[in-house]
Amino acid sequence: MALEKFSAASVAALKTRFESAGQGHIFNFYDSLSESEKETFFNQVQKIDPVRINKLWDFAQNPPKEPENSVVEPLPESARASILDSKPEDLERWYNLGIELIGKGEVAVILLAGGQGTRLGSKAPKGAYNIQLTSKKTLFQIQAERILKIQELAAEKAQDKSKAVVPWYVMTSGPTRTMTEKFFKKEPLAELSDEDNAARAQGKPYFGLDEKNVMIFEQGVLPCYDLNGKIILSDRGAVAVAPDGNGGIYKALQDEGVLDDMRKRGIKHVHAYCVDNCLAKVADPVFIGFSAEQNVKIATKVVRKRNATESVGLILSKNGKPDVVEYSEIDSKTAEAEDPKQPGLLKFRAANIVNHYYSFAYLDGMGDKVNALPPHIAKKKIPYFDTEKGQAVTDVAKPNGVKLEQFVFDVFKWLDLSEFACFEVKREDEFSPLKNADAPNAQDCPTTSRKHIKAQGKRWAEVAGATVKNGDDEGLEVSPLTSYVSIFCLSFSNYRRRI
Repeated sequence: MALEKFSAASVAALKTRFESAGQGHIFNFYDSLSESEKETFFNQVQKIDPVRINKLWDFAQNPPKEPENSVVEPLPESARASILDSKPEDLERWYNLGIELIGKGEVAVILLAGGQGTRLGSKAPKGAYNIQLTSKKTLFQIQAERILKIQELAAEKAQDKSKAVVPWYVMTSGPTRTMTEKFFKKEPLAELSDEDNAARAQGKPYFGLDEKNVMIFEQGVLPCYDLNGKIILSDRGAVAVAPDGNGGIYKALQDEGVLDDMRKRGIKHVHAYCVDNCLAKVADPVFIGFSAEQNVKIATKVVRKRNATESVGLILSKNGKPDVVEYSEIDSKTAEAEDPKQPGLLKFRAANIVNHYYSFAYLDGMGDKVNALPPHIAKKKIPYFDTEKGQAVTDVAKPNGVKLEQFVFDVFKWLDLSEFACFEVKREDEFSPLKNADAPNAQDCPTTSRKHIKAQGKRWAEVAGATVKNGDDEGLEVSPLTSYVSIFCLSFSNYRRRI
């Protein structure tokens, strides 16, 4: 959408657009604003397409009906593989292919990093959170160093070492973008403690990555609605908005120029993952190689579901299409069913961890389909500006409005099974999300993240022949700059070296 300059004529045209869409009430207090407030309001509102907003509301209220008797099955064997039981020669072939593609400069990484550490007691970006590793490294630094290491490994085998570059596209949100940019530049953040700012000050800008290969961009927002589908004002001169969910990635890639940058670089393969997973193997060559060899449009990593009652979404085939089904949508009989070919294992065990491969051609060809991504309703307590009484209401007792979110996996069902693949990995090696604050018996918290990193490091050291005697019962922290992954963890035949 082309942006207009602030003028009386452009304001009048904008107001007419909103009135025609039945959303003209947001201009009720426009005349009471100062000149600078009017311009700020105009600049915010002109980025909102009222026709699209109304369509999203209608879509959310009237989603496509599912067949009465949906058929769910595991993905066909041709569309899945597992690092737990794949042949060593397959894993090695995928690894070598992935390294080759990285060495050619054909692989990019997208980081979903829009969240704040609110549940952790922090207003800073979650990627800036200190989980109290010995090194004091944050999630951002750990992941940046994994990129540095995989670039180094790819350069060793590349014909042209200068091409072994993995550009890092960091998707932030409105509240986190400026903070993330400052943190990458190692500028102090008021939202961090003096200790954490001091630790960051000792590091490198962009954590040692070349600034020109790091692009920080912002996911979109959607207006908040009242229960009747009318846009809510947060103040007399501001619309209440909320991030559009992780599914906003597809539109943001177009709107923020990310696809244009990838196209110029000759990117062909894209790895996307979430910032809160401290074990994420960034630009994983095995996953990239597997997905490229399968020649799919999208592939996803999964971990094995712990038990039938674990509250996780499942990757499966639904009515002949790849899909994600939430645990609440599956009855207990289905959830407890065993795999007829592997007794003792659940039939439906592919737990979604929001870790995906995309062919660039697929992302680049989505076009207007990004506007067809279904929105999901979340009723919330939303502070608002009462347009009838002319006053702000901050103490909201019960849900009074709706935030719409789009989910990254809702594009899966647009594909045929032949265009989609699933790759199972070891939970202890690749998935430890940071969601909750530390508390007795807490899971997915700073303590579990730290323990899982150190336990992994200890395993790597011991398989390499070391004896760990550091007195730390949590294990051993191994720098990503020292080792990207243990060959042992890939199950390569009899190798005892680190990469």
